[in-house]
Amino acid sequence: MAGIAKRCAVEIAVVAHAGDGNTHPIIVYDAADPGAAERARQAFDEVMALAIALGGTINGEHGVGRAKKSALPEQLGADVMALTQCIKDALDPDGILNPGAVL
Repeated sequence: MAGIAKRCAVEIAVVAHAGDGNTHPIIVYDAADPGAAERARQAFDEVMALAIALGGTINGEHGVGRAKKSALPEQLGADVMALTQCIKDALDPDGILNPGAVL
């Protein structure tokens, strides 16, 4: 992650749960810097891609979350995403349960 942080000119702090490999990367940037938010987003996307490339997962003990949902199709694949959408539609036909969260 040091390479990602350097390339994107941000700081990346990582906290984790001892023993289970569940990490929580935190992208730290200067909000007063006009390009920093975009670089932080790029760093976050690269961290998610790295986790998947290393055989890990983007989700943790609390699920995926809105910030990580764009990386979920890469981790799960189109077939699992489609199946998940079918299940969501069956259980929530009106789309009222947590709208926009992932599907």
